[in-house]
Amino acid sequence: MSSIPNKPAPAAPPQQGFVFLPLIAGWLIPGAGHFLLRKWGRGALLAISIICMFAIGLAMQGKLYANAHDILEILGLLGDLGSGLLYVVGRTMGLGADSVQLTVADWGTRFIVVAGLLNIIAAVDAHNLRTGRKS
Repeated sequence: MSSIPNKPAPAAPPQQGFVFLPLIAGWLIPGAGHFLLRKWGRGALLAISIICMFAIGLAMQGKLYANAHDILEILGLLGDLGSGLLYVVGRTMGLGADSVQLTVADWGTRFIVVAGLLNIIAAVDAHNLRTGRKS
């Protein structure tokens, strides 16, 4: 029997255009990176999930971090910034500015941070789809 040598996988075709557009759009607006790539179902699921988590967090009187005095507040601020324009709109409207005084509000703060972190993961996923690292 003759053995067939292993052929390397064909290289992905070079990407045309700005490959970081889905990453940036997905960070600014939840689900937008997937919408640009015509992944309608995934984009809608991510947009609904992230926006609802953010809104529920605010409804629970969660805090939006504006400044950071210690490492935990820095991490919370970075998580909040992951929400992109949701964070900017929330801060502009004065939402989440109160200090946390209820246990429910503390959970609301966590919802907001996790929404931002999920949005970052979704934006990176859109970038990986665009560059061909994931299908």
